Amino acid sequence: MITGENYIGNQLSSLGNKTYKTFNPQLNRENSFVYTEATIEEINVAANLAAIAFNVYKTMPGAKKALFLNAIADEIMKLDDALIQMYCSETGLPEGRAKGERGRTVGQLRAFATLASEGSWVEAAIDTAVPDRTPAPKPDLRKMLVPLGPTVVFGASNFPLAYATAGGDTASALAAGCSVIVKSHPMHAGTGELVASAILKAARQTGMPNGVFSNLNSSGIEVGEMLVQHPLVKAVGFTGSIKGGRALYDLAAKRPEPIPVFAEMGSINPVVILPNALVKRKEELAQTYAGSITLGAGQFCTNPGLLLGVKGEALTNFMDSLSEEILKIEPSSMLHPAILEAYESKKNNILNQSQIEVSGQYELDVQPNYARQLLTTVDGRSFLENKLLHQEVFGPFSMIVQCEDINQLIQVIKNLDGQLTGTLIGDKLELSEHVDVFEALKNRVGRIIFNGVPTGVEVCTSMNHGGPYPASTDSRFTAVGIHSIKRWVRPFSYQNCPNELLPDALKNENPLGIYRLVNNHQTNIKIESV
Repeated sequence: MITGENYIGNQLSSLGNKTYKTFNPQLNRENSFVYTEATIEEINVAANLAAIAFNVYKTMPGAKKALFLNAIADEIMKLDDALIQMYCSETGLPEGRAKGERGRTVGQLRAFATLASEGSWVEAAIDTAVPDRTPAPKPDLRKMLVPLGPTVVFGASNFPLAYATAGGDTASALAAGCSVIVKSHPMHAGTGELVASAILKAARQTGMPNGVFSNLNSSGIEVGEMLVQHPLVKAVGFTGSIKGGRALYDLAAKRPEPIPVFAEMGSINPVVILPNALVKRKEELAQTYAGSITLGAGQFCTNPGLLLGVKGEALTNFMDSLSEEILKIEPSSMLHPAILEAYESKKNNILNQSQIEVSGQYELDVQPNYARQLLTTVDGRSFLENKLLHQEVFGPFSMIVQCEDINQLIQVIKNLDGQLTGTLIGDKLELSEHVDVFEALKNRVGRIIFNGVPTGVEVCTSMNHGGPYPASTDSRFTAVGIHSIKRWVRPFSYQNCPNELLPDALKNENPLGIYRLVNNHQTNIKIESV
C-alpha cells in the first residue's frame, strides 16, 4: 500500500508541506499517488536513529545479517505484481525489464547474504607476538575490516530496483554492517516505497534495531544535500550524472569531517573496431551495435556512445550499414520527460558543432516521451580539438570518430576521460598486432570487452563496474559484485589485545571457521598457542 510518507526507521512520517507525484511516460500523465518530501526534522531523526542502530547492528554476527538480507529478498518477491505494475507505471519500461531487474536485485541480496554468513570477506590477518625477538620484541597484531557507519544511498533514475532502495549499494552496505538511509529517487518514489516497506518488514521479522534502514522522499536536491552534510553520516553511494555526483563529492569534502562518496557517474564507453574486423564482420557488427545503442532507449551507463575506427572504405561501409540498421529499430519511451529533454538538449549541442555530420537520424513521428535515435560522425582531429564532443549524451545516441591512422586513434583514446568500459573488436591476430591500442584503452577504463558489446553487466565476483574519474570517484572500487562491500569498510588493528576482547574473526580459536592470514599463511585452523 502506498502512503506517500517517509519511512523513518519503523515509523511513517509526513511533517512537511512540499509534495509531488511521479510520472507515467507511456501514458504521458502524472500518477495519482502524492509523496511528501522529508523535512530537516525528519532527516535529523533518521540520522540519529541510524547512528544508534549502527552501534547495535555492526556487532551482529554475519549469520544474523544474512537472515535479514534473505528476508528482504523474500519480502520483495511477495510484493509480486504490485511492484511490477508500479515499476512500469513510473518508468515506461516493459514488464520483462521490470521482472529481470527484480531478479537481479533479489540475486544481489542473496549473494551478499552468503558473503556475510561465510565471513571471510573481513580479511582477517593475524601476526602473533614474538616477545624474545631482538633487538625489539614483536607485538601481537590483528587486523580486519570494520564498517564505516551510517550510509546514505541515492536511488538511480535508470535502475529503480537494482541501483535503488534495495539495490547493490544498500545490500552491500547492510552486509558490511552499516545502517542505511535511502534518498529515494523522485521519478520512482512509489517503487521505492514498496521496496522500503519490504525492507522494514524483513527488519522486524529478523530482530534488526530500529533505524537500521530509513527511506526519505525528495523532489529536488535539498534533502540529498542535507544528508551528505549531516555529521552522523559516514559514507555516501550515488549513481547518476557527473554534475550530481561531483556536487555531492564536493559537499562531502568540505565537511569538518570529510567522508567518502562512492559515485558512479558518466561514461561514453568507447568501442574500437580494428580494420580487418570491419571488412570481415560489417553486417554482423552493424546489427549488433544498432541493438546495443538503442537498447532501453540508450538509458544504460554502459551504452556505446563512441565508436572509433580508421578512416577508409571499410569504416565508411560499416557506418552506412550501422545507419541503416539503427533506423530499422522502433524508438522507445524514455524514463521521464525531463530525461528526454536533457537528451534532446545534449543531442542538439552536438549537432550544432560545425565538424559534426549526421550519419543516421530517425525522423518519423514518435509518441510523447519517445526518443529518436541519432548516429553522428566526426574526424579524429576535430574530436581531439573539441572537448564538448567527449561528453555523454544519455540516450540512443552514438558518435563514430574517423581517425587518420592507428596512431591518431591511440591519441583519441589517451585524451578520453575515464570510462566504465572499453571494447576491442578484432580477430586474434589483429588484436595481437595492436597491443598499443589495448594498453592505451586499459589506462582509461575499468573493464575491457573483447568482441562484444558493453551493455549488460554480469553480477559476479569478477565484475568491475567502475573506472577512472569521472566514471567513478574512486577507481579502486567496483559498484557491482560482492567486492563492492569494500566501499563501506575500513581496516582496523588490535595490538596486544586480550583474546576475550577480540571479535570472533580474530580470536585464537577461530569460532567462525573463516580463512585468515596467520603469520603470512592462509589458513582456517585455530591458533594453538600465542
